[in-house]
Amino acid sequence: MAKVELKQPIVDEIKEKVDGAASVVLVDYRGLTVAQDTELRKNLREAGCEYKVYKNTLMKRAFEGTDFAQFDELLDGPSAIAISKDDATAPIRILNNMAKTAEALEFKGAIVEGTFYDVDGTKALASIPSREELISKLLGSLQSPITNLARVLNQIAEKGDGAAEA
Repeated sequence: MAKVELKQPIVDEIKEKVDGAASVVLVDYRGLTVAQDTELRKNLREAGCEYKVYKNTLMKRAFEGTDFAQFDELLDGPSAIAISKDDATAPIRILNNMAKTAEALEFKGAIVEGTFYDVDGTKALASIPSREELISKLLGSLQSPITNLARVLNQIAEKGDGAAEA
């Protein structure tokens, strides 16, 4: 059996994982401790993201002809990918939070909904709140005027009761 035949299932696996992904983040994981790597994988898994280390040559082959081919020049040295099918910024936020305590973890780049972001662009994306946070902020801002109105009406009603008693 030729080496190519052995590698093809891995190339197909990578293609399948990135197909339809909202975002794929490429990182250099060199220097992470086992504990840091375990924590990172756990946090990504809990957020519904996949994190995997593949050989660069296999990723290059899998990315051929896709938006992810933009990673080609970054596929040098140890590389891992974090993939999210749903929340485009989830893997970026989680990796960024981990990088605060694990200096060894470095962004190489990201492709979010077909658009390539370099290291600085990826770090900027990390500051975008999650969809849930944005929805809760929106609901909070919608609820605030209603709460204030109810409070004012209650105060008017209380004053009205006092005037009626006098």
